[in-house]
Amino acid sequence: MFYKDERLALFIDGSNLYAAAKALGFDIDYKLLRQEFMRRGKLLRAFYYTALLENDEYSPIRPLVDWLHYNGFSMVTKPAKEYTDSQGRRKVKGNMDIELTVDAMELAPRVDHIVLFSGDGDFRPLVESLQRQGVRVSVVSTIRSQPPMIADELRRQADNFIELEDLRDVIGRPPRDNAEETPRQRAMANDD
Repeated sequence: MFYKDERLALFIDGSNLYAAAKALGFDIDYKLLRQEFMRRGKLLRAFYYTALLENDEYSPIRPLVDWLHYNGFSMVTKPAKEYTDSQGRRKVKGNMDIELTVDAMELAPRVDHIVLFSGDGDFRPLVESLQRQGVRVSVVSTIRSQPPMIADELRRQADNFIELEDLRDVIGRPPRDNAEETPRQRAMANDD
């Protein structure tokens, strides 16, 4: 439930939202996403969190990051770390949970409603704390993928759960050909 005079802030866990939309077979149109939530209330901020591989000549996510930055999103990035797992596979780690949590706690006194785009159960204590401060929290993720992309404890803690699949017609677009997706992009999407 949204109210027109409500001060809203969006907190987007980039890799988590990407993985959820991919599991449902569509891509997010971020211009439409921003417009949809501007329509639902007074949108104060839209934060997007992602880790970037700084040592790459070209990062496949860089065009999206640049576009979001120039189109009204507050970008929060940090360098991703590459490592080799016990099976000798190259992995990428770039968790942004702490950055998102700190920003949400700092903004809480100035908003009425926070929309968290993530299914990560680690955010349950954040949601609980925001609620204690009088902020309503909606969580956007999906239970319709196999396996579900949202932790049950996060879904239960939220004031409102928004099924990502139900937003497909409003903020979705057909997926780009994933044949060009690199192993590194897959690793980033599977980081959580």
